[in-house]
Amino acid sequence: MFRHLLIPTDGTAQSEAAVRAGVEMARALGARITGLFAAPAPTPLIFENFMPVGYMPPDQYEALIKKAADHHLGFIESTARAAGVAVKCLSVTSEYPADEIIKAASEQGCDLVFMASHGRRGLSGILLGSETQRVLAHSRVPVLVFR
Repeated sequence: MFRHLLIPTDGTAQSEAAVRAGVEMARALGARITGLFAAPAPTPLIFENFMPVGYMPPDQYEALIKKAADHHLGFIESTARAAGVAVKCLSVTSEYPADEIIKAASEQGCDLVFMASHGRRGLSGILLGSETQRVLAHSRVPVLVFR
């Protein structure tokens, strides 16, 4: 059946629950895991000589993202290793996490994307969109949505 699961995370409680469930599924199937953290790209809005409050220089932003990636991917690694599941992890920076999830699944040879859904409905679902919905709509690899 499935031999290589891609498990993306954003570090939320929903993602952590999906990681636990995905690791358990991988263990039961004898599959391996690739964990993915797709960080948002820095998008400072600078107008002429005005620098916004809270602006973070690129090197500081990169260090912050690396720290977050290490933490979130470390959770995947420790959960998988505790279950005896082979794991490797990747971190990318992109404005389009769904595209990176689809790309990673293809490039890493994954045969299933196992991901959380945050369950946004109504206006917030329309305005904020859903990375899960985008992956479902565009992935050529099967997607299992964990809620």
